[in-house]
Amino acid sequence: MPPLRTALLQSSGVLGDVAENLKALDEAAERAAQAGAGLLVTSEMFLTGYALDLEDVPGLAEASDGDSARAIGEIARRHGLAVLYGYPERDGDTVYNSAQLIGPDGASLANYRKTHLFGCFEQDAFTPGDIPVVQADLGGIRIGIMICYDVEFPENVRAHALAGTDLLLVPTAQMHPFQFVAEHLVPVRAFENQMYVAYVNRTGPEGEFEFVGLSCLASPDGTTRTRAGRGEEMVFGEVDPELLSVSRENNPYLRDRRPGLYASLV
Repeated sequence: MPPLRTALLQSSGVLGDVAENLKALDEAAERAAQAGAGLLVTSEMFLTGYALDLEDVPGLAEASDGDSARAIGEIARRHGLAVLYGYPERDGDTVYNSAQLIGPDGASLANYRKTHLFGCFEQDAFTPGDIPVVQADLGGIRIGIMICYDVEFPENVRAHALAGTDLLLVPTAQMHPFQFVAEHLVPVRAFENQMYVAYVNRTGPEGEFEFVGLSCLASPDGTTRTRAGRGEEMVFGEVDPELLSVSRENNPYLRDRRPGLYASLV
């Protein structure tokens, strides 16, 4: 199975302007496809921007099969690559902080609702999701999805490891002063759970927040395959099934677990 070339789009887009962000996504998808990528991953809340006024969130939220989802499906189909995007999702009167994976044929492969909401803004604006492991298959690679704060809970990522996730996509809005998560925690999560982790951040000032960039693709062997800086950019990394297989054979963490000792965790 060939490696999956993955594009990480580190960008904050335009706050509150869905049309402009869709245009930017289309342009990024074209560049990613021209560079040979089969998957493009964006940041948390890419569709609308993150630092929204609370009263604006319900009006900007869309259904998972709404107008923007259809537009992104067309972008994915036209450029022939999968797209993972973050957005506020409306389901009836309930709003979630969500991320959806669209396949290269334009169809939805998976939709995930953030389970661990960070800070007052998120807790006031969104309802937490209650399904921790959401997966899809992309070219023989088992994709999992989380959002930002979710990856900081080791139980969350271990659940994905036990479910066979090969590549964990984590759109994020990682802000100052927590850059150690991008620099140190994410590569450790990849190593201890024997998977690739694509952690894709926003960048620059937005409202009261200062996003730190530092998007990365961390590898199961403990290395960082690609790393962005602090500004807007798109970086690329290879998700190699052969390296993953060798790493899992050599690393005994998952085989040496003793679940019977861990009952107190739940």
